[in-house]
Amino acid sequence: MQIFTLTQLSKRFAPLLLLLSALCLIFLSISCVSSQKSHDKTAAEILGNPLYQAVSYGGYRQNTRDIQPTIAQLKEDLKIMQAMGIKILRTYNVHLPQAANILEAIRQLKQEDADFEMYVMLGAWIDCKNAWTDLPERIRNQNSERNATEIDRAVELTKQYPDIVKIIAVGNEAMVKWAWNYYVEPAIILQWVNHLQQLKQEGELPKDLWITSSDNFASWGGGSSDYHVDDLNKLIAAVDYISMHTYPMHDTHYNPDFWYASEGEDGMTDMEKIDAAMMRSLAYAKAQYQGVVDYMHSLNLNKPVHIGETGWASLSNGQYGNEGSRATDEYKSALYYQLVREWTDQAGISCFYFEAFDEQWKDAANPLGSENHFGLINLQSQAKYALWDLVDAGVFDGLTRDGKAITKTYNGDINALFQDVRVPPTVIETKTQQE
Repeated sequence: MQIFTLTQLSKRFAPLLLLLSALCLIFLSISCVSSQKSHDKTAAEILGNPLYQAVSYGGYRQNTRDIQPTIAQLKEDLKIMQAMGIKILRTYNVHLPQAANILEAIRQLKQEDADFEMYVMLGAWIDCKNAWTDLPERIRNQNSERNATEIDRAVELTKQYPDIVKIIAVGNEAMVKWAWNYYVEPAIILQWVNHLQQLKQEGELPKDLWITSSDNFASWGGGSSDYHVDDLNKLIAAVDYISMHTYPMHDTHYNPDFWYASEGEDGMTDMEKIDAAMMRSLAYAKAQYQGVVDYMHSLNLNKPVHIGETGWASLSNGQYGNEGSRATDEYKSALYYQLVREWTDQAGISCFYFEAFDEQWKDAANPLGSENHFGLINLQSQAKYALWDLVDAGVFDGLTRDGKAITKTYNGDINALFQDVRVPPTVIETKTQQE
């Protein structure tokens, strides 16, 4: 029997060892690429997928946007949202550092943790000419001087973070006519959507990037016929999907017929009346969604339709509070959150719920104003009733926001919470008050 030394063996099998080493490197490379691809999905893959929950996010803590959240603060929030099952964020503009810092915070977390996965619907703010000025006339069919800069910056950030930015939204409620200070005609939004689609065709932007505009259901043709114009029809044809907004909470004041308790509810308990009102609110949101779908189909078009915004404030000292429609409290906001998530998950609709955290800059002069209280978590790092079950399940264990652990509002006392819950007005009661 011939005996080989280690040196002889290594020489004899060197070609085989080299082949095995090469195969191992190829396997590892394929594994790495596969792992990266699993965390670099397209908009088509994540939108409508219930495993990829979506939310609107600002991250502002102070009563002014002059004080921007730091990257460290944003990373805290991102970890909290990840624990909630959120994997898609919606931002609103790029002219402030916040959006770029969110993207950088996500990149850093991805580098720190291979399992971290988060994508962004990047908003580009659009205004009409003379918006937010003292000039008496708003020129609806002309661009604000800032619009081109906003779009260019959105393009720049998308190129810089192509693994994170999967959607660009041109404008936020920019076509709805009650947004008097800044709204534009659909032709302006169409101009920028076509511009971005052209950049995709030219290879300047990823071809699987989706372009949309995020606007009120009426702006997408789901309401009155005065919105049904040719440029809107062209816009619907140009976007990759429709991002529509629905706010039953606001319409408890502006269009309240669905909200009032009827005489037929006399035999119900207070909680049954409240639950019935919230079910009517869900039906109201569904009807607005369907109105958009129906109008799109009337044009012989068939695009995905997702919800770019809906939400329910937990507090108001104004027209949605106890002296108004009695719509805002933590029980109703939690029930709406639950109902909307169940509906959209089952229907394959993405819902960018508004919003992750309370922000106080939106109505800085009125701390109790409803706009400051749409968050699922308040500024004291307390999870509102909608998320109490997640606190109980320990999903926030070890996570903090501004140094504070995530706890429950009302110290978790459900009886204390229900002390602030009111039954919606009846039709008769409302008529009496009006008289």
